[in-house]
Amino acid sequence: QFAAVHARNLDSYNLIPGIEKKPYIVFMIDELADLMMFAGNDVESLITRIAQLARATGIHLVLATQRPSVDVITGLMKANIPARLAFNVSSMIDSRVIIDMPGAEKLLGKGDMLFLPPDQAKPRRIQGPFITEREVTELTKFIRAQSPEVHYTEEIMETDPGITMGGIPGVSGSTNGKDVLFNQALEIVIQSGKASTSFLQRKLKIGYSRAAAIIDEMEAAGYIGAATGSGKPREILKRTPSSDVLPEEPM
Repeated sequence: QFAAVHARNLDSYNLIPGIEKKPYIVFMIDELADLMMFAGNDVESLITRIAQLARATGIHLVLATQRPSVDVITGLMKANIPARLAFNVSSMIDSRVIIDMPGAEKLLGKGDMLFLPPDQAKPRRIQGPFITEREVTELTKFIRAQSPEVHYTEEIMETDPGITMGGIPGVSGSTNGKDVLFNQALEIVIQSGKASTSFLQRKLKIGYSRAAAIIDEMEAAGYIGAATGSGKPREILKRTPSSDVLPEEPM
């Protein structure tokens, strides 16, 4: 839609007369570690994609976690998230994960934090206010009173959520009837000689439902045998890919 009206970003789009203005979107994840635990590959690619488009499309992406480790906050995510906040952490390593330097491990707690803006090389030490639950309730009541009528975007409300990707609602994880990770999963199964849902979960870092669906696709395509129900691994029936394998996407 931006290209159709020759707008580079949301600000310039909303200045064009005669078109319906688009709102800013605030996308918040309260505990990133939970998502990364169950669907790491999916979450990383989705967050990175959103972050890359966020500035131009008016999306504010807020990620929070109590476990700042490299398997939760990956390098690809950090490269696309310019501003960072660090509260008191337990070690210098955790501080480096968040702000790329030590210092957060020496904070005093109770709102004491380091803020690293995108246009500065060193963080600023700032103090966050303590807000009680009562104040939060009063603030939300005030905001709601400013707009008694709630307006929803009909296109979003009517969209079919489709298949869940690694436990993430509303994101399709399949192409032409097969999961986009089918090729990679098939290669892992053929090389290792193991075919189980839990095995694919560990190797691909995806959720149980998605891993089970990929196993079912392999069985339907004739690569693996049916489950025996006795705890034994499934038999590998074909050791070479066939026309069932999805074509590689062009670079």
